[in-house]
Amino acid sequence: MFTRKMFERNKTAALFVLTSCLLPVFSYANDNARERDADRGSKVQVGPRPFYLVDKMSPSPLKHKLEQCSEGPFYKTDFSIGHRGGAALQFPEHTKESHEAGARMGAGIQECDVTFTKDRQLVCRHDQCDLHTTTNILVTELAKKCSKPFSPAVFNASGTRTAAATALCCTSDLSVFEYKTLKGKMDASNPNARTPQEFLGGTANWRTDLYSTGATLLTHKESIELIGSLGSKYTPELKGPNRSAKLQVEEVFGSQANYAKAMINDYKAADISPRRVWAQSFNKDDVLYWIKKEPEFGKQAVYLDDANIPTQLPTAAELKGYAKQGIKIVAPPMWVLLAVNNGKIVPSQYAKDAKAAGLEIITWTLERSGRIVEEVLPTKGTAAPSFYYQTTLNALHNDGDLMITLDVLAKQVGILGIFSDWSGTVSYYASCMGLK
Repeated sequence: MFTRKMFERNKTAALFVLTSCLLPVFSYANDNARERDADRGSKVQVGPRPFYLVDKMSPSPLKHKLEQCSEGPFYKTDFSIGHRGGAALQFPEHTKESHEAGARMGAGIQECDVTFTKDRQLVCRHDQCDLHTTTNILVTELAKKCSKPFSPAVFNASGTRTAAATALCCTSDLSVFEYKTLKGKMDASNPNARTPQEFLGGTANWRTDLYSTGATLLTHKESIELIGSLGSKYTPELKGPNRSAKLQVEEVFGSQANYAKAMINDYKAADISPRRVWAQSFNKDDVLYWIKKEPEFGKQAVYLDDANIPTQLPTAAELKGYAKQGIKIVAPPMWVLLAVNNGKIVPSQYAKDAKAAGLEIITWTLERSGRIVEEVLPTKGTAAPSFYYQTTLNALHNDGDLMITLDVLAKQVGILGIFSDWSGTVSYYASCMGLK
């Protein structure tokens, strides 16, 4: 009996030791499995577009380099910033579907433009009043709540249009519940529309309605959860008020500062590290508020530049003034950073001045203009040249020059990252060049 008890005790002890030894192995195996699953989930699919653009490039060392990267691997990178999700070239902007497509194409940072509903909830829309062009609101019962109802186009007896079709539908016209019943569509409208249904058309010919089949709108909180689940970081932009709306931001939040605070509070509530958030605004006071009142988020707050033409750009002295106020990152449109010298795209004086002032630079937006030969180059010499390429038209020849533009911005200007409406294009380049 004693011998048998001793045997059982020894057997139990041996099993305990063996199990103890194996537990770390099982744990490591599970960790490795999780890592493999995470890797599998983060595989980047850049799609055919970057290959098409590289193929269109004129022969050059850059083209050869990019061709050598055709087999990848392609990876998620913070250099690739998903504009309005990252797939707005073909997917309805600021929707779940755009974010998912942008993340699949490697956007390491994704954007929610932040505005508000009448019940003080933050939502993702590019403008407080863009629901008439980005959703199906005009063909729903909610159309009657719009700040300005649909008005059909007017034509004279000869068929000439004398008044364009109009409407103004704002997030602030709705409760968040009502907002969530809407479906996203490509941002467009038809000025010749005689009916609300016709008004929903007008998508640019270089985009598509193929994926505009009822996309899912997001609240700001939903975007935080979604972007986190996609393994991306955050760059929310606090949108300015639309003064044509029936309800104004001051009536909802009490002040612009409270509105700016509310946006940051959503990240705090979700326990998101400030290091993963690049808050943006075209309103300098918003940025300075974050720097002063939310210093952890203010460290990498981004001051957006809304210049439309060169004469509106800040001077070197003004850029130094930004730095003295604590601003560390500026984000002008990409044309601001580029010039042409001897037929080649080069950094602009603004780019040099910003760097001299100690400012980091982010820029916007690649893949938001039409095709170079068909839509961009024909604007050369006109009163309103293509916005994003207005300073480089003399150096553009084909669609492949998008990659040259990107290369100059990355290597010569030294930008931190670039917003894109088609993340795969930037992710291909960044992966090829080893940018993180």
